[in-house]
Amino acid sequence: MREKLGAGFGWLWSAYAVSTYGTWLAFGAFPLLAVRVLHSSAFAVSLLEAAGLAVAAVVAIPLGPWVEHRPKRPVMIATDLVRFAATASVPVTYGLGVLSYGQLLVVAVVSGSAGIAFTAASGAYLKHLVPGDRLLVATGRFEGTAWVATAAGPPLGGALVGLLGPVVTVAADAVSYLLSASAVRRVRGGDVTTPRAGGMRAADLLAGWRFIHHDPVLWRLFLNSVLVNGLITATVPLLAVLLLGDYGFPAWQYGLAFGLPALGGFAGARLCPRLVRRHGPHRVVTVSGWLRAVFPLGLAFLRPGVTGLVIVIVVEALLIVCMGVFNPIFATERLRRTPPDRAARVLSAWSVSSRLAQAALTVLWGVLATLVGPLAAITVSGVLLLATPLLLPGAALRRSAGAGSPPSTGFRPAARSGRIGS
Repeated sequence: MREKLGAGFGWLWSAYAVSTYGTWLAFGAFPLLAVRVLHSSAFAVSLLEAAGLAVAAVVAIPLGPWVEHRPKRPVMIATDLVRFAATASVPVTYGLGVLSYGQLLVVAVVSGSAGIAFTAASGAYLKHLVPGDRLLVATGRFEGTAWVATAAGPPLGGALVGLLGPVVTVAADAVSYLLSASAVRRVRGGDVTTPRAGGMRAADLLAGWRFIHHDPVLWRLFLNSVLVNGLITATVPLLAVLLLGDYGFPAWQYGLAFGLPALGGFAGARLCPRLVRRHGPHRVVTVSGWLRAVFPLGLAFLRPGVTGLVIVIVVEALLIVCMGVFNPIFATERLRRTPPDRAARVLSAWSVSSRLAQAALTVLWGVLATLVGPLAAITVSGVLLLATPLLLPGAALRRSAGAGSPPSTGFRPAARSGRIGS
């Protein structure tokens, strides 16, 4: 993990770090504003999360091909500035007393769309900056940074909300995008783009999905990650309603419940390369993938008070350790199996699919929570997660590793006339 990856990677890593810290500092800010300021219901909070994800994903469908054929650094800078402008509008309107549910929805859509474009561009640029044999180290550093930010951000954000009000963390998140854009501007080492002959064709919009579908390992990883992320994300607004509303947790305890366990993700990311060297990626992916599907069921025993706080911390810590081990291998394998001229489209297709699934499951779980209550809906998600490891590509990944290179996918790009991301 101490291996030097160059100054260009350092600035890209810095950009990722500062925006990730800003995002996690503002963790739960929109649900908090919806519940405490706008007095929204559990279904409205779920709808806010789901509609933002779904509309952003639909808007972002053409962004993959668009990003693919443009230099990646200007795309990253532009999308950071867009996210800054959208996010900064929330504290401004709150201060003027005109903040609305509709504005939160628009900000979620704009920020989400820009985030998909940024993820596609940064993933393709990472593959350009870092040699393939060091991608696991690079993705491990991103993963470790994400979990440290997850550990530090929510408790600090909760304390800031308690001291200064509910929008201070949103303002900090906005500033983080400016700092990220500044760091990206300092990256040196060229850029990467795929020349285009002619305009965008309808077939280009689906090229990322076609490539994923024709690679057996990518396809199974895709299905597994989309379902796991969707089922976990669907419970986030329900946990906010349950803990902040029904159980009356103060904001700092809510932040602590999700922040403290994230240190396990940092530990998992640090252990990941050693585990891979000792046991091989296929075995580590399989074991950590099974374990991360088991632990969320522990939230079925959630209760008010200190007992509930301890349950959330323990369950989330166990889950996140497994995710910290799983995610770097997953991200590395995805980049390794994707050629440079398809990276932006594959990453964009992956993000769009993941967000659409998250949106659909979040709405469904919002309806379910209305019918049976938030805790029962969270329990159902935990039960369904138990089946997701059956999609893991253990044997296919083992055969691929033994062959030393990704197998041919059978994918052929559409003929042409005359674009780290979770």
